[in-house]
Amino acid sequence: MASIVHLAVKVTDVERAATFYETVFGFRRSETTRKRGHTSCHMTDGRFDLALIQYDTADTVEANWAGEGPCIHHFGIAVEDTEAVHRRLVDGGFTILSSPGVLPIKFRGPDGVVMEVGPSSIFPGVDEGAAAERMATLQQAEKA
Repeated sequence: MASIVHLAVKVTDVERAATFYETVFGFRRSETTRKRGHTSCHMTDGRFDLALIQYDTADTVEANWAGEGPCIHHFGIAVEDTEAVHRRLVDGGFTILSSPGVLPIKFRGPDGVVMEVGPSSIFPGVDEGAAAERMATLQQAEKA
C-alpha cells in the first residue's frame, strides 16, 4: 500500500518556518540543501519528510509550479496532546480558524498556510496503532 512520505511547502522564510515545526510539533531538521535557485530545509518526525522550500526569486518556472506565493491548501498532523499544541499555537500568535472545542483544530501557520491538528483517530485512513507506535518511538528517541 502506498503512503504519503513527503510534502513540500513553499515558504517566504525557511528559518522561521523550520523553527515553527521544531517548536510546535517537535520535528527535527534532517538536511538543508541549496540547488536550482532555492534552499530546502527537510524536517522529519522519523517517518515523514516535510520539505520547506524558499526560492531566491519568484521569476522561475519551478518557483511557480504550484502557483504564486506560499502555497498548499492544508494538511493534517496527528498529535498526542491536542490541547498542548493548541496552547503553543496561541502562545506563538498563530491564528486559530476553527471554533473552540472543534476537532481538528484548523489554524494558519507560517506564511498563512492552513493546517489542522488532532488525534490520529480523526484522520481517515490513519492506522491508530501505527500512529501511536510512531509517537512512542519518537518519545523514546527524545529521551535517548
